[in-house]
Amino acid sequence: MGMEHETYSGGDLGSLQDAMQLVEQACLGLQEPSSRAAAEATLLAFRRSHYPIQACQYILEHSHMANARFQAAAALQEAALREWGFFRVEEKNNLRSYCLHYVTARSETLEAYVLSKVSAVAAVLMKRGWLEMVATEKEAFFNEVKQAVLGAHGLAAQRSGIAFVESLVSEFAPSTASAIGLSVEFHEHCRASLELDYLQTFYAWGQDTAVTVAERILQGLGSTLEVNVCASALRLMSQLLCWEFQGTLIRGAGGVIVVGKTGTNAFSTSMGRENFGGRRSGDHTTLVQPGPAWQNLLISPNRIHWLLELYTRFRQCASDDKSWIDSPLAVSTRQLIVQLCSLSGNIFPSDGGTTHEQHMQLLLSAVTTWLSPPEAVISSIKSGKSESELIDGCRALLSIATLSSPSSFDQLLKPLASTLNLLSSLTQEVIKKCGQTCDEEQTWTEETLEILLDTWTVLLQPADLSKRIPFPPSGVEAAAAVFQTFVDTELRVAAASAHDEGDGTEQLHAAIAARDERLGAFALIARAAPAASIPLLAELVTQHCSLIHQCRGGRSDPTPILEELHWLLLMSGHVLADPGDGETPVVPESILAQISFTENPSNHPAVLLSHSAITLAQQSLDGGLRAEIFSSRLMEAIVWFFSRWADTYLMPADAGRGPSSTPSGHESDQQHTMAGTHYDGRNALLAAFGEQGNGKAVLETLLQVGVTSLTSWPGERNLHEITCFQLLPSLVRRRNICAHIVSMGAWQELAKAFAFQDLALLVFAAPIQRALAETLCRSASGMESGDNTNQYVKDLMVPIACSLSDLSSRPDLKNFAQQPDAILMVCCLIERLRGAARAVMPRSQKAIFEVGAAVMEPLLIFLEVYKNQSAVVYALLKYVVDWVDGQVAFLEAKDTAILFNFCVRLLQIYSTHNIGKVSLSTSKNLLTESQTEKYKDLRALLQLLTNLSSKDLVDFASDGNDEVENPDVAQVVYLGLHIINPLISVDLLKYPKLCRQYFTLLAHMLEVYPEKIAKLSTEAFGHIVGTLDFGLRHQDVEVVNMCLTALNAIAFFHYQAICRGQEGLGMHVASTQGANAAIQEGVLLHFLRSLLQFLLFEDYSNELVDPAADALLPLILCNTAMYQRLGQELLQGQPNVLLQSRLATAFHMLINSNQVTASLDRANRRKFRENLYIFLADVRGFLRTR
Repeated sequence: MGMEHETYSGGDLGSLQDAMQLVEQACLGLQEPSSRAAAEATLLAFRRSHYPIQACQYILEHSHMANARFQAAAALQEAALREWGFFRVEEKNNLRSYCLHYVTARSETLEAYVLSKVSAVAAVLMKRGWLEMVATEKEAFFNEVKQAVLGAHGLAAQRSGIAFVESLVSEFAPSTASAIGLSVEFHEHCRASLELDYLQTFYAWGQDTAVTVAERILQGLGSTLEVNVCASALRLMSQLLCWEFQGTLIRGAGGVIVVGKTGTNAFSTSMGRENFGGRRSGDHTTLVQPGPAWQNLLISPNRIHWLLELYTRFRQCASDDKSWIDSPLAVSTRQLIVQLCSLSGNIFPSDGGTTHEQHMQLLLSAVTTWLSPPEAVISSIKSGKSESELIDGCRALLSIATLSSPSSFDQLLKPLASTLNLLSSLTQEVIKKCGQTCDEEQTWTEETLEILLDTWTVLLQPADLSKRIPFPPSGVEAAAAVFQTFVDTELRVAAASAHDEGDGTEQLHAAIAARDERLGAFALIARAAPAASIPLLAELVTQHCSLIHQCRGGRSDPTPILEELHWLLLMSGHVLADPGDGETPVVPESILAQISFTENPSNHPAVLLSHSAITLAQQSLDGGLRAEIFSSRLMEAIVWFFSRWADTYLMPADAGRGPSSTPSGHESDQQHTMAGTHYDGRNALLAAFGEQGNGKAVLETLLQVGVTSLTSWPGERNLHEITCFQLLPSLVRRRNICAHIVSMGAWQELAKAFAFQDLALLVFAAPIQRALAETLCRSASGMESGDNTNQYVKDLMVPIACSLSDLSSRPDLKNFAQQPDAILMVCCLIERLRGAARAVMPRSQKAIFEVGAAVMEPLLIFLEVYKNQSAVVYALLKYVVDWVDGQVAFLEAKDTAILFNFCVRLLQIYSTHNIGKVSLSTSKNLLTESQTEKYKDLRALLQLLTNLSSKDLVDFASDGNDEVENPDVAQVVYLGLHIINPLISVDLLKYPKLCRQYFTLLAHMLEVYPEKIAKLSTEAFGHIVGTLDFGLRHQDVEVVNMCLTALNAIAFFHYQAICRGQEGLGMHVASTQGANAAIQEGVLLHFLRSLLQFLLFEDYSNELVDPAADALLPLILCNTAMYQRLGQELLQGQPNVLLQSRLATAFHMLINSNQVTASLDRANRRKFRENLYIFLADVRGFLRTR
């Protein structure tokens, strides 16, 4: 079945029939697994045969097999693109016209996928010759298209004509363009030309077609085909509004010029604009910004009225047909209306927003008929009507809200109605429905609610918070009603699910994240009406606390009440406080701004709600009540609530410096507050929970809750994790709180149990051990002096170190160590040491170093004993990593030498026992857990070397001892690299975390100690070069950036050295002859070529251009002749004379314009960066192809 040498350029009927027969047989062969490979080879050979155009046309016209016609169309496209340069102008025009006539003439008889493929071929051929065609040729071709689209050749041809325009628009759009082997610049010119000259024309054709055909449909004269044509026309209009508009386009002498173009990444595969301005943070709508030239087509009231009236009349005509809402005609019309709601930008005149507001009013008045009254809409969906109209209406609301302030949004339906009230009623009905839905209804109710919550979010929390506008009074009432409904519904759901089995699936974490996101959205709504929402929560929590006591003695089942309390605490936590996420949490502004009290501060709503939760926490400390009523799930909610709450409300460190007081008047303000004369929100909270108020008592309660959660709920890992990962860390985050904590009995008991290794604490998992140790050591910041701090840490950690030393010195260690209990104990103790190491502070550094120094020998012993226990090895390495990271910047020369010596010994032992080394054959199949653990070890070792290397950069040690010489950091780190480099292959660098850690260290070492690399052996240097080659082609931008930094360091060092008459990298820069007599370029020549190839032809982020420029300049200066030779090679490969001239000029200007000199000072590097941006913008467009 081979056809590699066949030619079908002649008109011989026999050969054409033979070709059709072969293609048809191959299509049949595709259906049989046994003949699939041969069939694919036949079709591939047919596509690659010389000039198969006539054969393709013959198959398209005569084959009765649809798949054969499809393959012929595909072959026609490939052959035409391949042999395009050999066609005469007439042949090109005829081929395009043939495809167009084929789809319009056969639209009634051919399969849809064949017609779609031939339309796509016509579009590709049109684009291929776009810049070659003169205006008259385009006009003649599009006149034919216009006739088809407007119905001159019948309805079937009309539908095909619209489909061709859709294919054409898709082909010219960058995200859906075909790869035709032409430059990116070509694609950009085609895109801009189509937008400037034809998009509006296409839209007008679609609109004229829809108007004409729709009228016949509404008169009852429309056939099914006419309905399809109308839907296609509306879909085309919608597709055109999805176009990525470039901004303002004007035609200049050189062709199409883009003016005011939006943000572009010229260095990625997007071939143009990234849609920066089209989305707002947190929403799910895309803005449509076509520009002022589209005003008449899109925002003319007559055109909008026609579209809205069209949908209304369609809707009325099909009122008895529930399935009509999901018909292509209905969907296309609604989609177009929703897109018109997203219109923005300079398409609207500069009249203070009047025209835009009128536009939104007109659209919203129609959309409300899809949504109102909400009760009836939801009821009709419940009765079987499709929900798609409701969802599209909600999307329209979201689009309008995205472009409006809360006040203007609310006024759009005035004086007849309030938009916010409509939004509120709609949200309430969907919430109720969500509380009643069964599984099959879950999708649409969740989707609708998500859109509605996005609408509330864009109104309440605009992307630019500086432009936040107060919510109108009607909006406050609407938000309060929504939150009330949500609370009522969720409490019913919680009670109903009280006896459901817990979700132990792997989707649990995703479900929790989705729940928190949902609660966060409703918390925003609650904060819009804090005077109603917070007292509501406070009252409900108080009521449920009372109901708990009524369940004692088995009088009633407490489970529903506990589930409701669980939900109330989660909701209250989201309303009262933000998560922080690395920032200092503050009381939400709306809670302070909208509530002001002149009476007792305990009546402040936030105080009431907090006290209700505190009362519940105090009840959990009653052993009898806890054992009889409380559940671990409720305790998790209590602990979670206070971990979030404490960061914001408990003894704030900036008390008195908020909006209600000034720093200079801090004391008098506080006295004024305590006197009870006036309480605003901030002062009321300070009086209730500040250091001068009731904060210390609340703190003691929270400590007792935390300790009880750890000691009275054995086996409840989730509870222990929330306690140690969230609650306790939140309490020791601020020193003013720690000053009270360290003197409290509950904390002292916990510290004592920890230090003396109470069995109840020893059974915790490793992460919990680590977090608990870190929290206890951080609390030492509350001690009065540095000596007290160090002693506190020693009291906690010395018993741990002693236990570890005792274990390592056992005479039967070799046998004892392999027992499961021994392994568990060693891991537990090491994790505690690691937690302490992560808690290092300047005041506690000395104690933590001494503890670490005391366990150096035991750790080395354990590394040998547990060489086959990956969990122990990894825990040990991670401890050393964290300990070194916290200590290295503070150590004097003597202690530094001790630490460095220990690290070198550890690396040597690790290497000696071959721990972590995996053969290349194994590394290709790294799927088992044990293998993954070994790569985690290597990553930890790289982190260790990185931490050691920071000693020269950050050093807080005093210079008092001049007798001891500081160790050579570079020598130690390079020694470490020498030890572990044999364990790291290019295959291993495919693992992201290991790769990033390796290049972080390598970039740092080459940047800080470049002279050391010149002294490496050829083998070691070659290994580094190989990894840099790998890193330059990595997909991770951070890895590539670090590789460029490393290249810059190497080239910079060498150039500076040769300028001083030194050898620099010496033998490493010389070209050598390989084993097969081929010349191997020196490292700098190699990377100059690689970097130019990367910059000119690869895809990368804008942010890499600056580091690439910094690496490229010294590489060029080290060998200018090579740079010029590379430029010549590119010139010789460019057949176009004009482009040759552009390229030659660009290469020359890169190193000669903008006063760039042969210097590597900062000013010259900055100039070279500017030149490189200009160079790439000029040449990448025509050098790269797609």
